[in-house]
Amino acid sequence: MELLIVTLALGLISFIIPRNNIKLFGLMGSLVSAGVAIFHLLNFDSTAPLTTLYENHTLPFGMTFHIGYDGLGLLMIMLTNLIIPIILLSNYNNSKTSESSLFHALVFLMQFGLLGVFSAEDGILFYIFWEFTLIPIFLILYWFGNGTNKILLKFFIYTLIGSLGMLLSFIALRTHATSFDYVDLVAAKLPAKKACWIMSGIMLAFAIKIPVFPFHTWQPDTYTSAPMSATMLLSALMLKMALFGMIKWMLPLAPEGIADLKWLVLILSVVGLLYAAVMCIRMNDIKRLFAYASISHLGLIAAGIMIFTKDALVGASVQIVNHSIIAVGLFLIAEILESRLNTRNMSEMQGTATLAPKFGFWFAVIAFASVSIPFTAGFIGEFTLLKELTDFNPWIGILSSTTLVFGAVYTLRAYQLSMFGAPKNEIFEDLRWNEIAVFFILSIAVVVFGLFPHLISDLVGPSLDRILAIFNAPTSL
Repeated sequence: MELLIVTLALGLISFIIPRNNIKLFGLMGSLVSAGVAIFHLLNFDSTAPLTTLYENHTLPFGMTFHIGYDGLGLLMIMLTNLIIPIILLSNYNNSKTSESSLFHALVFLMQFGLLGVFSAEDGILFYIFWEFTLIPIFLILYWFGNGTNKILLKFFIYTLIGSLGMLLSFIALRTHATSFDYVDLVAAKLPAKKACWIMSGIMLAFAIKIPVFPFHTWQPDTYTSAPMSATMLLSALMLKMALFGMIKWMLPLAPEGIADLKWLVLILSVVGLLYAAVMCIRMNDIKRLFAYASISHLGLIAAGIMIFTKDALVGASVQIVNHSIIAVGLFLIAEILESRLNTRNMSEMQGTATLAPKFGFWFAVIAFASVSIPFTAGFIGEFTLLKELTDFNPWIGILSSTTLVFGAVYTLRAYQLSMFGAPKNEIFEDLRWNEIAVFFILSIAVVVFGLFPHLISDLVGPSLDRILAIFNAPTSL
């Protein structure tokens, strides 16, 4: 419970912290929340037969205030509480947001909502926290972004419609269960046709959030108009709620519907993967390029989750962590270029490495990690997913594997256009201390998880075994 209390308290206190102290308070506060998460990790028994509980209270209308975590939930909690300090460190020298008490309060409230999503053990509670995360990120976009009302409205409507589908599905599932508690919901026996509709409603919310083709159209505009920190929050953390939800909630709650939906979601995920990668190859806006790259990488993870094997889920878990790390690095790179050069057009960035060699070096490091070279987490995650997809269906595997080629093409193209050649600009400030620290931390993390992927697989393995046992149980009518 203290994980939620600490972040909620930090959010509320941030409103009253003076402007000249807020960025140090925000960074120190985020490190405190990270320390609390590490304490929980060190005291966690991944082999325990049940979820580690915080609270479990019965509420009216079949609801329960039931929060806790298993290995999968703890992985997402750790990811959230470790990425938030990195985002705030990246943002440390941004005068528009780093010196704003309102901004830091919204970030911590966003963190509170994310932790609620990853620890909820009740369907309605999961939905409430899911919806809560929309409020702070929308306000950050509104007050600190440069998007139009049309972009904000599109983002809001997309996510609201998806969430409504999830809510209706939980209510429909409740008619077959004794409460909204996770254990009761997964024990419900459903006719295959009804299970298909319930799974479709839940998947709609997740498909929009990931986003899966053709529900992706809100994402590039929102990413490019958002301030750097909001883009990082969206890509590194908020979208991971949907991937987590697919594993923990969607498939175990209505496994009887998988036969009707598996191929549809697989095909849409692979189409989105290919479409976004091709778009990246032709893109000159570097921030928009990284936004489409995110769609491509997340499409691969979504496709892997849908085949729902142990190795695919482990690969997805590794890639979820890897994508969060890489997303922060890539969007920091885009922000550095845009803020120093006042442009996102790569053709106007030529020769930047000559003017800023430190930046050129760290851009190369993150770029190589992004294309999943050996000894990085992306290498383990992507190749595990591709192996499982190929074993499931060779054509799906072949089409999905093109992400390796396309990813290398558009990432190295972006590096070449922006870093090499005769400089088009006279000056370019090289990296500041906080930017070097962020790139160093991210690079170490991606290599550590590449060399020791068992740090993730050992944590989530027992949880995935229990989820797969639920999914494979003969519950259909």
